[in-house]
Amino acid sequence: MSERARGAPPLDRRGVLKAAAGAALAAGLAACGADPAPATAPAPRTALRWRMALAWPLDFPGLGEGAVWLAEAIGRASGGRLQVEALGAGVAVPAFEVFDAVARGAVQMGHAASWYWEGRAAAMPLFTAVPFGLDAAETDAWLHEGEGLALWRELYAHFGLHVLPAGNTGMHMAGWFRREVRGLADLQALRIRMPGLAGRVIARAGAQVRSVAGARLVEALADGELDAAEWMGPYNDLALGLDAAAGVYHYPGWQKPQMTAECLVNRELWAALPGELQAVVEACCRALDVGMRAAYARHNQDALGRLVQDGKVALRPLPAEVLAALQGAAADELDDLAAADPFARRVIQSQRGFRARSRDWRTLSQDAYAEVRD
Repeated sequence: MSERARGAPPLDRRGVLKAAAGAALAAGLAACGADPAPATAPAPRTALRWRMALAWPLDFPGLGEGAVWLAEAIGRASGGRLQVEALGAGVAVPAFEVFDAVARGAVQMGHAASWYWEGRAAAMPLFTAVPFGLDAAETDAWLHEGEGLALWRELYAHFGLHVLPAGNTGMHMAGWFRREVRGLADLQALRIRMPGLAGRVIARAGAQVRSVAGARLVEALADGELDAAEWMGPYNDLALGLDAAAGVYHYPGWQKPQMTAECLVNRELWAALPGELQAVVEACCRALDVGMRAAYARHNQDALGRLVQDGKVALRPLPAEVLAALQGAAADELDDLAAADPFARRVIQSQRGFRARSRDWRTLSQDAYAEVRD
């Protein structure tokens, strides 16, 4: 089934992202001392032409379309001095080879997510999403005002890469289930598709994790090969057609309280790039962070509204005992990861420390306000 299945609206690169990101782009360029050239300015003859390999299709709702916006924005903001061609997964290199392709210079840039590269270093998934970890706002603060981005770049430098945060989907849902999870026994009876770090966590809690490609999720749920599957949030889930294969939609998305995408640049090419063009790329990536979060907030609420209106899907919270078991399993998994890998330990300690320091202010501000408002 197509990622654009069943009428899911595209992410409006000329609308939502443009409106949300335009101010951030201008501010970023100004802060870096670069003036964005007029969009109508002709491209100079010495323009750099880079290719950016994506880990998703160009028309993948949100992530793919956001990467296309990034490529276009860099070209416009640089006045044509740096022109980037976005290439969907499999066009230049397969999705799971983007990391190596950028590192060796087969392509100059990539747009992906760090959890795909867990085979390169144990700490990789920690920069995409951590079960029961930082949410989108906290991750943004940890990356840009804490140690996060410095740690991320330190890790990637060993592989010949420069990394920039480049988009965030916000919080996900817990997944689609053929039957409601009412307690631990139900969880432990599940055959579920949940890859990576979150999959290891739910396996610790007793579930049976299965490896199924995203393109087969609807089929695997519909024919009973799977009892449950986790994908993203309402926007992407509805586009994939998961609501037609399972009737229970559980929340909250404990496994992905946010999801950070990345822009990869070959480190030697980044070092050789003029400072004003580095500033353009940095500002555009920062703008994409702002714009993608806004777009996902809008499209997720619209998609959820359609699901509720149809009345065919049961929205159900996971029971407290299930969430408690999962949270304990997540803590154990992270403790084991920290014990096994020194760099992962540094990242986990940094994230936990940041969360602990921010807890009081969050409780008195955002959490308290949400209780009163809602």
